[in-house]
Amino acid sequence: MKTTLEISDPLLREARKVAARERTTLRALVEQGLRRVVAEKKQASVFRPRKATFKGRGLHPEFEDAGWDSLRALIYEGHGG
Repeated sequence: MKTTLEISDPLLREARKVAARERTTLRALVEQGLRRVVAEKKQASVFRPRKATFKGRGLHPEFEDAGWDSLRALIYEGHGG
């Protein structure tokens, strides 16, 4: 796909020098840079839930040794789960 970009003159001159030194095209250099930035942004945008706490005294003693299956059964008890 063709597109038009406005790049500062000094940056464009440096990019052309790098492309010539590496025996590649300016287009390939720009694509390489964009791929790198896009990959970094994908990694940086990993969802991290915010820390949430509730006032109370923690887990009730009767549930301390309960496994997930028994907790789930208690949660959905009477609700068709």
